[in-house]
Amino acid sequence: MQNRQSQTPKTPDPLASVSGHFFMPDIRFPKHHHLRKDADFQRVYVARVYAADDVLVVNGCENGLAYPRLGLSVSRKVGNAVVRNAWKRRIREAFRLTRETLPAGVDLVVRPQKGAVLDFHAIAQSLPELAARIARKLARNRA
Repeated sequence: MQNRQSQTPKTPDPLASVSGHFFMPDIRFPKHHHLRKDADFQRVYVARVYAADDVLVVNGCENGLAYPRLGLSVSRKVGNAVVRNAWKRRIREAFRLTRETLPAGVDLVVRPQKGAVLDFHAIAQSLPELAARIARKLARNRA
């Protein structure tokens, strides 16, 4: 009787190097990248810097850290709990995947635009653009 593992051909792993080490970017979403305290959310709202498009509204302020942080604000007006949680999951995933392209040192509070359709690709495209606009506004206010 033959071993099943020996029957399946091994395909080379595109992420593996010659030495066998993986070179995968860090795309986790650790807790220190979350806005968690009410005071953090209030600081972002008091700064009154925002950018919006057809999909998202993003408020932002400087955080003095070397990385961006994300806060979510999805109200009951968006829909029932299933719809709200779907929005939050998609926004978190877009943040996680685009974090390297987001401006460092910025706290972002993101909410869906009224009447927006839940589309991950639109969210993933919108979030970095809006974050960059906020970073430009913050730099202009600083100067």
